[in-house]
Formats: sequence, structure tokens, C-alpha cells
Amino acid sequence: MLIKRGFSVAVVVLLALSITACGHMSNRGRNTAIGAGIGAVGGAVLTGGSSLGTVGGAAVGGIIGHQISR
Repeated sequence: MLIKRGFSVAVVVLLALSITACGHMSNRGRNTAIGAGIGAVGGAVLTGGSSLGTVGGAAVGGIIGHQISR
């Protein structure tokens, strides 16, 4: 349980740090990155920290973020 919680905290911290690196990106690229980060966190939470759930959530979130910026 502690490992899963630590993983979730690490993902949130990495998401926060990655958003600060989006200053020079286009709107579409920024939305894709934010969507992927949010999707990764959501996937990790919904699947209990599963790697496959995290990667799947990041992929789905990235696609949604990319499509929203059209």
C-alpha cells in the first residue's frame, strides 16, 4: 500500500514539474502534455498503481488533450 501511495505522489510531482516545462510549447503540445499527465494519474489511481493502467491513461489523456486543442 505504501509503495502504491508513493508511486502516486511521484506521478503528481512529475506532472507538476513537467507543466512548468511547457512554457515554450505550442497550445496543442501543451494540451497534449497536460492531458497525458492527468491521464497517467487517473490511470494509476483507477488501477491501483498498475504500470499498464498508468501508461494507458497517459495515452488516452494525451489523445484527448491533443483533440481538444483543435
